[in-house]
Parts: sequence; C-alpha cells; structure tokens
Amino acid sequence: MASYAVTHAKAASFYDRYFRKSELQHQTHYCPGCGHGIVHKLIAKTIDELRIQDRTIFISPVGCSVFAYYYFDVGNIQAAHGRAAAVATAAKRARPHSIVIDYQGDGDLAAIGTAEIVHAANRGENITVFFINNAIYGMTGGQMAPTTLLGQKSTTTPFGRDVWNEGYPLRVCELLAALEAPVYLERVALSDNKQIMKTARAVRRAIENQVRSLGFSLVEILSPCPTIWKMTPVEAQRWVADEMINAFPLGVFRDRTKDAEARPVPAAAPPAENIPELIGIANSGAEGETTRRTHAEVDFRIKVAGFGGQGVLLLGQLLAEAGLDAGLEVSWLPSYGPEMRSGTSNCHVRLGTRPVDSPLVSRPNVLLALNEPSLEKFLPSVSSGGWVFYNGSQLPDECRREDLHFVVRPFTQLADALGEPRAANLVMLGALLEATGVLKEAEVLTALQRVVKSEHWLEIDRRAFLRGRESARNEAVHGH
Repeated sequence: MASYAVTHAKAASFYDRYFRKSELQHQTHYCPGCGHGIVHKLIAKTIDELRIQDRTIFISPVGCSVFAYYYFDVGNIQAAHGRAAAVATAAKRARPHSIVIDYQGDGDLAAIGTAEIVHAANRGENITVFFINNAIYGMTGGQMAPTTLLGQKSTTTPFGRDVWNEGYPLRVCELLAALEAPVYLERVALSDNKQIMKTARAVRRAIENQVRSLGFSLVEILSPCPTIWKMTPVEAQRWVADEMINAFPLGVFRDRTKDAEARPVPAAAPPAENIPELIGIANSGAEGETTRRTHAEVDFRIKVAGFGGQGVLLLGQLLAEAGLDAGLEVSWLPSYGPEMRSGTSNCHVRLGTRPVDSPLVSRPNVLLALNEPSLEKFLPSVSSGGWVFYNGSQLPDECRREDLHFVVRPFTQLADALGEPRAANLVMLGALLEATGVLKEAEVLTALQRVVKSEHWLEIDRRAFLRGRESARNEAVHGH
C-alpha cells in the first residue's frame, strides 16, 4: 500500500462545520473570488502554527466580516458597526494574556470606525488589526466607501467618485503612520499568488508581534469583491493589481519590531472590597466608624430638572455620591447639550438596594423641579404615590395631582436670603432629605466636601443644605 503525506488541510482553528449555511456546512458564505475567505485561511493557519487557538479572541463587526464567528473556533465577540477597535481594547485589557484579533472592512474601519482605530493606534494598544480594503461597501449593496477610488462607480456615486464632491480615497496606513505608537503597519494585496504569499507573511508577523507584547499592528489587505464590482473572480484580481495598487501603494509603512520593547503586563485588578477606598468613596464618621448601613428595601428613581445654570447636574451628582457612601446601588445619567446655559437641563439618578437595571429614569418616583417648565414637562411621568419638590411660591393649578406628595417652597428665595440664589439646588436637596429620609445628613455633607472644591462655595452650600432641611421640618408637607 502506497504511503502518503497530507501537505494541505483545513486549519484546526476552524470549526468542523459552518452552521451559517444549513445545507452546505462545509462551505463559507463568501462569494466566489472574495478575499475574505483567503484572509480567513491565512489567519487560521497562523493561529495553528503559533498554537494560540485556546487564547485567541476574534472581534468581528458589521459588514461581510460579521459572520467570522461561524468559522473561527476561538473566543468570539461581535462588535457594533465601527466599534471593533474599542471592543478589542476592552477585551485585551480585561484579558491581557489573550491574543485579540480585530477584523474589519473599509466601510467599518475607515468610515464609522475612524475615531476608534485612530485612538487605539495612538495608544499603541497591544492588538492585531486586519483591515480588508475592497474599496466598496459589500454587504449593504455597493455604496461608496472611504476607500472607493477616484472615478470608481458605486450605487451612491453612479458617475464615479469625484474629488470635488466626495474627496480623495482615505489611505489608512499612511494616516496611522503619522502616529508615534504603532509598531507595525503594512499594506499587502491578494492580486496573485505571489502577493498572497507576502500577505501570509504579514499576517503572521502582525500576530507574532502581539504574542511578543510589542504593541499595535495593522495589516491593510487590498481584496477583490467580484460580486459588487460586477466582475469575474479573475477580472477582480486583475483590477486589484492594475487599479487598487496604484491608488494604495504596497509596502511596509512602519516596522519597529526589532527595537520595540515588550509592553509591561498590567497590574492585577484590586480586590472588589478595596475599590471604594481606592476611588475615594470610603466614608468614616467622626469617631472613625463607617457610616455605611444596612438599608430596608430602597428604590428611588429621581429626575432632577431645571434651567441650565441652576445646578441641576451638581444636585444629581451629590445624590449619587452620597448614595455610594450610604452603600446603595447607584447610577447618575446627566444630560449634556445646548441646554447647559439658559435652556432646560435634566439628569437621572437611581438609588436602591438592588442592582440598577437601567440608568434611565422614565417613571420617576421623585421629581425635583427647579422651574415651572420642568414641572409641567415631567410631572405627568411621576409614579402615583411619588414625591414632587417644586421651586416656587405656589403650585400651578394645572399641575395639581391628588396621588402625589408635593413640597412647594421658594427655594431660590431661601437661598437668596443666605446671600447666594444659585444655591437653591442645595436648599432643595436639604428639603428632599428631611421629607423622605433617603440619605443621612452626614453622607450628603461628606459627598459635598468631596465634590465641591471651593471653600467659599462649600460653606455656602452647607448652609443652604441645612436651611432646606429646616424649611421642610418647620412647614408641613402637604398633598394636592
């Protein structure tokens, strides 16, 4: 019996079956002549040769690369459109001994993902990026991509890309080469077998760099897209050679692998119980005893609203900081935008004994309204039995509800009597604590000292807070 040797076989880091295609599970979904299949094979072969399958994490975002998790038998994370570099950063930092591969097309990396890839490269993240450049949006029907060539027709440039209308093609390797941090940047092509062999070497080097902890590596791969280009596979390969390489010159744009030092291994994460002290929210009373306490069931869903400049966000931040000191589960979601001065502003605060399921407060049980427009806007959403604190001398007739508790005070006037009308937010905070008992006075004052850095304002805010408590204590809380 004749003996034989296997010289070429399916990579072990591929799944045995590709469940993406229920009827043909031995085939990928890629079109005949597509470059994605070639690059997949080169990456899988390198993973096998370096024996890193058990610690590889593959990041596949939107586009023709989206189904990579059906093929690679490694750790897989699917990222939102353009966010692969950010997700890869998180995965690598969370699991620094993993090999994280970011796999993106041009419509993903060079369009919506431009900021993510530029900043990941600028930080020198120890990840490996494979950028598949076929100069078109493939999966979504052939729209112009940032890398579409001048004169190239697409569904959104039917007369060809015009420099005066759509600008020039974006050259990613050249762009990233202007940064200091990247260790390795190379552009290769899949135009013929010789170039595919060069691509294989670049793929291996980029992954080896991460194994050696050298930093950020990116390989841009000029790839054919026969279906969207409306060409045969042979014609598409020839177009890569004749057209794309002229627009995107091949070569190494950065190679510091010989001189680069291995990035230091990140320090181990601290024990969870030490985190409050490390971030400065551990709180001690006057006698050195902790003021954290065991709460009965607590669930405060607070909406703070008013004009920009009334301290809406500060009021929300103080509630959140004091809630942390109290040992509660906390979230604070501020609203930023043009409303910061003179327009309306609001923020969402959650304080509870159970984990916060969402920071968004759509049905508050506490509304802190620093002006009438905010009262009118958010009052209908307050849950029955909830509390409403309104900064005014009396409640507008159209805002009365029998199922709510109202605390109506001229908080601005009370603050003005202390010499600073802008401290009305702290007067309202004092009234909130007195009426609901949501937090302890010591917790709020400690948070205030941590948040407010000016001694002048700190003293004003302390007096305003205590004035608010006194006001709520001396005047009966009434319902309407």
